[in-house]
Amino acid sequence: MVSECFTQSGRPVRQSNAVAGGILKVNSKFLNWFTLLRARDRRAPVLRAAVLAVTQLAAGTTVMAAEPLFIGQFSAQDLDDWQEKKFSDATRYRLVQLDAATVLAAESKRSASGLVRRIRIDLHRYPWLNWRWRIEERLDSRDEKTRSGDDYAARLYVIASGGLVFWNTRAVNYVWARQSDRGEAWPNAFAGDKAMMLALRSGADSTGTWYSEKRNVREDFRALHGTDIRYIDAVALMTDTDNGAGHAVSYYGDIFFSSE
Repeated sequence: MVSECFTQSGRPVRQSNAVAGGILKVNSKFLNWFTLLRARDRRAPVLRAAVLAVTQLAAGTTVMAAEPLFIGQFSAQDLDDWQEKKFSDATRYRLVQLDAATVLAAESKRSASGLVRRIRIDLHRYPWLNWRWRIEERLDSRDEKTRSGDDYAARLYVIASGGLVFWNTRAVNYVWARQSDRGEAWPNAFAGDKAMMLALRSGADSTGTWYSEKRNVREDFRALHGTDIRYIDAVALMTDTDNGAGHAVSYYGDIFFSSE
């Protein structure tokens, strides 16, 4: 049973107008949306980590594996750093209780909106992305490689900003596919090879079941984009059904990066 403990009406998710189509879903062309990804001080986390490491080594302390870096700690009822981006009608995102844990619920009715967390991650330090997810129903059998079929019951993005050269922005999109097999990759139907899709789950996987994922983001960027990415600048998730006029209910558990 699902019982709601947190809703947008009680504590609204902030909406960002700085993100333009591009990586999440492009309805017309690849637009200039890189301004969302400009951190106020990108160097600060890196400098703090470097100072800490030097201090530990100077003191003779053994440097252990880094603690997990939470991006979405939904179990702590925290959505403060996530911003909403709408592409058509809004998908409803809310925190709910499910299976004795607080998770993020997403319900899409012919809608397309996502949640974006702008944060710079050093993939040399935190290469592994971890999360769990489940879907309650499958979408129709449209080909997800086409624009008319570019809907997903669940998807999670990692985005590397191109900075001022916004056309150099790249993304890897982990998706719950319908027709494609697990492990299959293809260019996004709207953004092309700037946003590569990778099927982690498919129509063969069960509904109403939690699946845990663990991906080496640095290796995935190298395999799908042919480049060694040091930093990613944002993480996003989306449940959308606007192209096929469908309906989807999905759940996302905590999202975090780890060193191993």
